[in-house]
Amino acid sequence: MRTLQALIIDDDTNFRMSLDLLVQREGFVTRTAGSLAEARASLAAGTPDVFLVDLTLPDGDGLAWLRSEPAASTAEVIVITGSTSVDSAVDALHGGALDYLSKPVDRARLRSALVNVTRTRALKEEVGSLRSELRDLGRFGRMVGRSKPILEVYDLVARVAPTDATVLISGESGTGKELVAETLHQCSARKGGLLLPVNCGAVSPNLIESELFGHERGSFTGADRQRKGYFERATGGTLFLDEVTEMPSELQVKLLRVIESGTVVRVGGTEPIRVDVRVVAATNRDPAEAVKAGKLREDLYYRLNVFPIALPPLRNRPGDIDLLAEHFLAQLNREAGTSKAWSRSALERLRNNAWTGNVRELRNVVQRAYILGDEEISAEVLPLSDEAPPPAPENGQVLQIRVGTSIERVEQRLILATLELTGGDKKKAAEMLCISLKTLYNRLNVYDAGRVARAGEQAAGSRPHSN
Repeated sequence: MRTLQALIIDDDTNFRMSLDLLVQREGFVTRTAGSLAEARASLAAGTPDVFLVDLTLPDGDGLAWLRSEPAASTAEVIVITGSTSVDSAVDALHGGALDYLSKPVDRARLRSALVNVTRTRALKEEVGSLRSELRDLGRFGRMVGRSKPILEVYDLVARVAPTDATVLISGESGTGKELVAETLHQCSARKGGLLLPVNCGAVSPNLIESELFGHERGSFTGADRQRKGYFERATGGTLFLDEVTEMPSELQVKLLRVIESGTVVRVGGTEPIRVDVRVVAATNRDPAEAVKAGKLREDLYYRLNVFPIALPPLRNRPGDIDLLAEHFLAQLNREAGTSKAWSRSALERLRNNAWTGNVRELRNVVQRAYILGDEEISAEVLPLSDEAPPPAPENGQVLQIRVGTSIERVEQRLILATLELTGGDKKKAAEMLCISLKTLYNRLNVYDAGRVARAGEQAAGSRPHSN
């Protein structure tokens, strides 16, 4: 790997010279500056791999500068200061700093921070190269697609994966949040550790604290032995908290404490246990709306939302439907040793479906079509509604309804058309329709359930009957 460069910015001449020698001994090529003005002039010689910057400088705030300086967005940042304020440390880390060191700098801590810089830069170069190679093929990790919305997700994943930043993934059910979490883990320095997923909405509220933090023997009825929780088991790896907004509020307080302190206390225990875990959380709710509704504590939201990634619904990436359908069919062919293929009419019908269940629904439809179809899978075996999603009316203002259409069907078409008009923005669609967001979600769940039921009826009707 090439020799990395460091720019040291500190107005204390003696400290700057001493730090310069220490950083050089760790194998870095160094430059120094005594002010922000000197630092800006130094950037003419090229952008360093890492900035070591004091918070308080004669001509400005080092933290504010690194947030506004374009070069800092492509480099690592280590903040060094005489202040020991916890708030300033948190601000620095949220501002993108890789680490935060207090004066006088502990040499072992500095060495650890610089080793982390070397590791992070190497990972970023590796992930960047991987992303460039795979994005043209429509792949990144286990994610599939090459439409503009999904390529933007690839870029975000590639940027944050090599770091230890907490990530909050939001998106409708079935958009692939767990795949994003897997890719984040596999493209991080923690890929040798475990990725442990826990569905916060599927675990009993009475058990989730024990599941996350562990318990001591005898701490409650049935606790016949000591048990390590997910945080302890995931040490050195990644913990994926799916549907985090379904976690009880009182447990959210404890989760926040663990994330901030890096320690857990088992249920029934008193001793804090150090854990080293990267937290990736996900929700199918709008996180800001979940905070307003009291489903997600505001303080936990800000701690989880260090790096947000919003996944687009499948209807906003129609160009990926063919690619995804081919991908899922190829998987089934490999598993069964077959060579089934889509007919043109089948692919056309897939493109015209509404996909309110997103990629998960598409995958299930492909699996059912594979079972029912011949060597060339025809449109007739696809368990979809015969009707294409309602077309977007000109100017988004007119929806034509045939006289005699049931009220239920009119309501469904109106809701789906409004969602299409808003680009899938449920909050905006609910406001336009003058209904609550909860009502909108309930209607969409009913439509999805109806589609699955019709698919089951079609599948049953296609099976040969025995006499």
